[in-house]
Formats: sequence, C-alpha cells, structure tokens
Amino acid sequence: MIRNVQLNSVAKHFGRVKALDDVSFEVGEGETVALVGHNGAGKTTLIKLMLGLSRPTSGSVAVLGQDPSAGNPAVRRRLGYLPENVSFNPVLTGREMLRFYVGLKSESRRSVDGLLDRVGLTHAADRRIGTYSKGMRQRLGLAQALIGTPRVLLLDEPTTGLDPELRQQFYRIVREMRDAGTTIILSSHALNELEGNATRVIILNEGKKIADGSLEELRRIARLPTVIRMRAADGGVQRIRDWMGNRPDLRQVNGHTIELDASPEGKVAFLRRAAGAEAPFDDVDMVPPGLDELYAHFLGGRPSA
Repeated sequence: MIRNVQLNSVAKHFGRVKALDDVSFEVGEGETVALVGHNGAGKTTLIKLMLGLSRPTSGSVAVLGQDPSAGNPAVRRRLGYLPENVSFNPVLTGREMLRFYVGLKSESRRSVDGLLDRVGLTHAADRRIGTYSKGMRQRLGLAQALIGTPRVLLLDEPTTGLDPELRQQFYRIVREMRDAGTTIILSSHALNELEGNATRVIILNEGKKIADGSLEELRRIARLPTVIRMRAADGGVQRIRDWMGNRPDLRQVNGHTIELDASPEGKVAFLRRAAGAEAPFDDVDMVPPGLDELYAHFLGGRPSA
C-alpha cells in the first residue's frame, strides 16, 4: 500500500506547552482516518503540520513523499483542505470564488460547474456568498477542497452547520473519494457519524496518541461488553428470566424487553445456546460498544492500543 501520509515521532511545542508528544502513524491510499480527541488534544495542530503551515519541533512529517512545509507546488495541488470555519469574500458569488481557487491550483474553469453540482449549490452559484447560510458556506468550502481530485484530503470538523440530509450527502462524497484511492483524514467531535464512515480511528489525548485502529480492533483491545437485548410478547419477560437462570445481571427495560451485558466470550456462548434451544424471545439485538464508549474507555487511563 502506498503511504500518502507519514508521521514519525512528531512533537510540537509552544513554549512549555506540548501540543504534540511523540506521535507516529502512517495513512495509505483509500483510508479514511478519524482524528478523535477533546479540544486541545492536538488534532488541529496535526492538520497544520500536514498542510505545511507549521513545522514540528522534532520528528518528521511527509505528505505524498515530501516535507509539506517545503511548499512543493506539485504536492499542494494534490492536497485538499476544509477548515472548521470557512471564510470567503462575501461580495463574491459561489461561482466566482471557485473560479479563483481553481486558478490557484491551475485546474480548468470547466470543473467549476461540476463541483457546484456535486455539493448541491448549482441553484446558488451566482448568489453572493454573503447571502449564504452557514451550511451553504460549508458546502462551498467542501467544493474548494475537492478541486483537482486531491490525493490527500484533510477535513477539520467538516459537517459543522450541515443538516442530517446534507451530512449524508457529505459522507457519500467522502466514500466516493476513498473508493477512488484518496487518503482522507478528518477531525470531528460527532463520534456517532464516524461509525461506518471511518476505516480507522486515532484517539489523541493531551498531545499523545493513545489508541489507533479500526472500530473492531479497538473493541477487541477495550473488551467492553456487548449489550444483548431480548424482546418477547406479553408475559414473556419472566420466561426469558427463567431460561437465563434468573441471573442477577439481567435488566428489565419494559414489559417486553430484558437485557444484559456480555463479554466477547459470553456473547458467543449466548448465541450458541440461543441457536440450539427453544429460545423464549421473539427478537434479539446485539449492541456492541460504540465509538463514544470506546473514546471514554481509552481516555479513562486504561492501557492504550
């Protein structure tokens, strides 16, 4: 796999403040990596280093095989960036703004209409940006980031200001870019959005990398319980209790539903028993720990991944 982004023992200090401390990772083609952490964890500092806007105090950063701070024009043309708070000249129209950025990247003006269509702004292309809503400005920022089909796409809180439908549209574009081989690194506090959209998660805390892996890998390391939720018709809850041996860890949710927490081994044992016996429930759900729970687990001082 081609490694489009490589960080080796990166540290970044601002006086006595260690914004980043010995951070290393690589990201290859076709990966979508989520940077997760609280405010001040070092996410935006990492993005600035990858953009070449800042140099590390120690360690090395390579994007598309080059030091991004060297300002190689060929590398910059293959790099896309969407900041958390986009800011454009309010007197320009959306079309005029994109034409300006297309010119900076030496791309064809003919690509502008396609970009506007891709982010759903064709209807507002000739309106002044000062009349745009926050969500519209965010979509225009995404169009700017997509100029030239970047090989590396850096997104900082990209869905800020987008309604649920537009968030789905945004992640559809992200998946298309990933499937075409683009390396995507996004920073977000919306952890529920990242499940199913990020192939890998890097958790930062106080400038250190404390976890790195796919959701399944993080679940195996964390060993948090899976919630088994069983539902039965009227009067069936007691039958479930009897079938489970009236375990003290059973929790009754309502008159039809009962649940318990199960370790990975306990989940497998339950499934084997449910498949080989007259199970007294009409439906069962397995709810694995989500990214919110994994994030809280790794920030709680437990062993890191």
